Amino acid sequence: MTIQERITAVNWAQVAEEMHQKGYAIISDFLSRVDCEELIANYDRKGSYRKTVVMERYRFGLGEYKYFQYPLPEMIQQIRESLYPRLAPIANLWMKVLAIEKQFPDSFLALQKLCHAAGQLQPTPLILKYGKSGFNTLHQDLYGEVYFPIQAVMFLNQPDQDFTGGEFVLTQQTPRAQSKAIVLKPNRGDLVIFTTNFRPIKGTKGYYRVNMKHGVSEVHSGERHTLGIIFHDALT
Repeated sequence: MTIQERITAVNWAQVAEEMHQKGYAIISDFLSRVDCEELIANYDRKGSYRKTVVMERYRFGLGEYKYFQYPLPEMIQQIRESLYPRLAPIANLWMKVLAIEKQFPDSFLALQKLCHAAGQLQPTPLILKYGKSGFNTLHQDLYGEVYFPIQAVMFLNQPDQDFTGGEFVLTQQTPRAQSKAIVLKPNRGDLVIFTTNFRPIKGTKGYYRVNMKHGVSEVHSGERHTLGIIFHDALT
């Protein structure tokens, strides 16, 4: 199946409901094993990336990630362009119920134009690599004034086979309450769609905003790779 066919086959009504209820949704077997192996094999290919970040140097965690450069690999470009229109209605409903005066365009290219007009010219899709003891501190991927509140990550290794530990962690900070931790353990090829920085929750007096962050717990053994798809571009 092509990327577009895979995206068309997803039950997007169910994804929207899960995003509204939980702030994340898991789509199983989105990438094939061959897709995952190819992305991992290309990790050290020179000329594919614009920037390499060693997490420990910036106290982001322990591991490494690389931002792809433009033009993006065809598969990543297709994922970015084809996923975005499915997610924009979810994001726009969140803006509406939270009374935020912001609406996102229907197409990815239109969002990209907004980013470029704000000086955000650098691509943000990235591939991340963790070894033993690797982790990623809780964070939000914003990158500039223009940001889309939903992003995606694809898991390229099989947990408990290629690595142990390294769970995907989300935290939800409800106003005047303790934080809630959500721990996910997706399989190789799974796609997780999740909120970039906040989501609405319905209370007794209407909707209110809860802030969310994401990270990766400590890897106990093996190697863990993921492909991150962020839709807005970055300043640097």
